[in-house]
Amino acid sequence: MAFIEVDQVSKHFQVHTKAKGMWPALKSLVKRDYTTKKAVQDISFHIERGELVAYIGPNGAGKSTTIKMLSGILQPTSGTIQVGDIVPYRDRKQNAMRMGVVFGQRSQLYWDLAMEDTFDLYKHMYKIEERQFKRNVEFYVDLLQMQEFLTRPVRQLSLGQKMRANLAVALLHDPDVVYLDEPTIGLDIIAKSRIRQFVKEVNKEKQTTLMLTTHDMDDIEQICNRIIMIDQGQVLYDGSLSAFKESYAGGHFIRIELDSDSFWLEDERLTVVKEEGPLKTIQFQKKQITVPEVIQILTAHNRVKDIQMRETSIEDIVKDMYESRSTASEG
Repeated sequence: MAFIEVDQVSKHFQVHTKAKGMWPALKSLVKRDYTTKKAVQDISFHIERGELVAYIGPNGAGKSTTIKMLSGILQPTSGTIQVGDIVPYRDRKQNAMRMGVVFGQRSQLYWDLAMEDTFDLYKHMYKIEERQFKRNVEFYVDLLQMQEFLTRPVRQLSLGQKMRANLAVALLHDPDVVYLDEPTIGLDIIAKSRIRQFVKEVNKEKQTTLMLTTHDMDDIEQICNRIIMIDQGQVLYDGSLSAFKESYAGGHFIRIELDSDSFWLEDERLTVVKEEGPLKTIQFQKKQITVPEVIQILTAHNRVKDIQMRETSIEDIVKDMYESRSTASEG
């Protein structure tokens, strides 16, 4: 049995339909019309204990609704959810004691409290025993390099410092699972790197199950080993990061800069996908032709000044998938 089990789960909302015109609007005060919004539709996935999973999708895909059901805030319209041996919406208090949540745009910190006082507050909220509390505070303060701002009130902390503090608070009680919603949003490169390294270290040391929702594809590549992709409330892909790239990558790219205006290419395995004067971007499949062969063909018949290789990024793949679905639905 997996640690998190989501089976055929749907969540529908009744949305009030606003009437147009004065008379219909007045009638709606007495009798309202509603439409059903299907935020999540028959999704299923299982997550093992200790996994690092990216849960991604465009805005409105159903990510937040899923996290709210996993955390017990919302009850599914149909289907079943189990986290450990708990049904989240039935045992909200017990579920809350075994999970942590970090929202990149919402803080769990108290504006006027110093971090050392915030830790003490959460110690009592989660009823953490003294030995565990001291061990975890020392571990997270050291790992997140929080020593410099422990005694400062939260209102004086930078965005990166607040995010580190939020992570420490969410993990203080040794939760079995942590839901991370855009944990690096708005952070600079150094702060992002520190957060990513911390997440991986916690997973390694404590075997904490982590579910990450993000629009930052670098977060996914550097933290996760599995992707669950949803759109319009349905699962599009569930599998390893490497298999995702292998299955959906449109090919590999090589960019050349020519030393002359003439350009020759007659090989059906190579496709010019972009031309900007002397700059040419060529797409190819490694299953059909090797990189040395590509370079040999291009340099044998052209005066090449510079060559750059580029792998298809996850961001490129995800963007193409969503755009193709959007185009198909419009058609």
